[in-house]
Amino acid sequence: MLVTETPIEVRYQETDQMGVVYHANYLVWFEIGRTKFVEALGLNYHQGMEQQNVVSPVIDAHISYKNAVRYGEKPVVKTWLEAYDGLRTVYRYEILTETGDTAVTGTTTHTIVDKDTFRPLSIRRKFPDWHAAYQKQLGS
Repeated sequence: MLVTETPIEVRYQETDQMGVVYHANYLVWFEIGRTKFVEALGLNYHQGMEQQNVVSPVIDAHISYKNAVRYGEKPVVKTWLEAYDGLRTVYRYEILTETGDTAVTGTTTHTIVDKDTFRPLSIRRKFPDWHAAYQKQLGS
C-alpha cells in the first residue's frame, strides 16, 4: 500500500499568537498530502475530474491533535487510502513533527459530484482508472 510523505514548511501566517499552528490549518495540510497521494497514483484532480465538470467535496472530516507544531518547524504529512467503496473514498493522515512525533492524525471522506447539479456520481462508473487504482491500493 502506498503511503506518501509530503514535507510542509510552517509559515508564520499559519500560527497563532503562541507560535503554534492554528488548528484549522491542519486540514489544509491534509489537502496538500491528499493531492500528492493522488499524483503518486498517476492521477490528477484537475485533468482527471475537474475538466469533466466533476468535483470531490469533503463530506466528513475527523482530526485528533497530539502534539503542537510550531513556526519554523518542518513537519511531514503521511497520507494513504483507508477505505473505498466505489462511491466514497476515505483518506487517512498522520502529521509528524520534525523529530518524528505524531502531531495530528485524521481522516477525510470524499465523494464525487457533478459540479453544476451537485448530484452524486459513481467513481466506479465515471472514472474506472481511479476505481482501479484505489482498489489496487486496498488489495481488492
